Amino acid sequence: MGSTISTLIKDFNFFIFLLFSLMYSYKIVYMFVAFKAKKDNNPGVQNIHPRKFAVIIAARNEELVIGQLIKSIKNQKYPKELIDIFVVADNCTDHTARVAEEAGAIVKERFNRDQVGKGYALDYMIKTIEREYSSRKYEGYFVFDADNLLDENYIAEMNKTFNQGYRVITSYRNSKNYDQNWISAGYALWFLHEAEYINLPRMVLHSSCAISGTGFLVHADVIKENGGWIHHLLTEDIEFSVSQIIKGERIGYCRSAIFYDEQPVTFGQSWHQRLRWAKGFYQVFTNYGRGLIGGIFQGKQNRFSCYDMTMTIMPTMLVSCISSILNGLLYLASFFELFDDKGIINTTTTGVLVSIGWSYGVMFILGFITTVTEWEKIHCSGWKKIAYTITFPLFMFTYLPISVVALFKEIEWKPIAHTVVKSVDDFR
Repeated sequence: MGSTISTLIKDFNFFIFLLFSLMYSYKIVYMFVAFKAKKDNNPGVQNIHPRKFAVIIAARNEELVIGQLIKSIKNQKYPKELIDIFVVADNCTDHTARVAEEAGAIVKERFNRDQVGKGYALDYMIKTIEREYSSRKYEGYFVFDADNLLDENYIAEMNKTFNQGYRVITSYRNSKNYDQNWISAGYALWFLHEAEYINLPRMVLHSSCAISGTGFLVHADVIKENGGWIHHLLTEDIEFSVSQIIKGERIGYCRSAIFYDEQPVTFGQSWHQRLRWAKGFYQVFTNYGRGLIGGIFQGKQNRFSCYDMTMTIMPTMLVSCISSILNGLLYLASFFELFDDKGIINTTTTGVLVSIGWSYGVMFILGFITTVTEWEKIHCSGWKKIAYTITFPLFMFTYLPISVVALFKEIEWKPIAHTVVKSVDDFR
């Protein structure tokens, strides 16, 4: 019996490895496409026909940082009369509203303890704009978090991509606090990788990108077609992306539009935030998985985008964790002599170590390549860049227990305090 179980373990581990390799092999193509695109350094379309935009900032107790964001928006190299800044001070108990108003924003306060979350705040502000400022005829809405900072050319660059016909556009996400510790660096490195090695090749291949929480632009017509901001799952950004892709929308990416945001630095903050993300991905997969999978097989023009997003939201971390747990249980069973064949211990030990080794290696390579190619844009000392490349796989490994806990635990949206007060001048 023991030898049979050893064989089953080997076959199971090989099957999981082969399955994942096949499902995600297209990401290797993405890497080569990104290399070529970065080498070509194509400046793209130079059509700068200026459009009128509303900037929406959903803020909750952000008095420390929101002033710098508004300042960076007002300092844009873009016609000032074509940018209006709106702040929804959502259930604030500090001076966010006053600070934002003094900085030059149009501020609306919202107090609703039942409908809590960024999605509700965005919908409230969009409907307020449509009701009270309809005469201004905004062509698009920018969405930012209060801790963000914009490069001075951000809106001008996004406007160029907007003029190419993209109705939803995401941008290059950099970090305000990459150098704080391995947690903030882990977040930042992933977002850099996501921008240049996932969204850039998607853009080159005329597939659809995806927005990521903040730093994006949505055409006013998209909002009208949807009936406002109707996405209220725990990850409203990926929900919005998936729903638009199912409808056939192609989301664009503007790599020359750079913004900075603040990442969590304590493991407690990080755990809770990523727990919400993991739960939100489960929610999106449950609610939209059928539509995505249907898009793959119904011969739509965006069927590859549907496949790509299916792979993005599919709970692969959970499958990996289940695989590790199964190997671990068999190892313990053999250790306590529940099976006669001690070869099971060697088999499971080898399987676990090989799995960890491969996973670490892949994550390290992704982090290393991203660090090398984005070296000049990472605001951090050289030795820290190298050190955080080494710790990046460890940061990604922590998603394993998070994915399991998120499956069973009820999660509510909670704000994360932002305390890194910097200006755009600090990144020049």
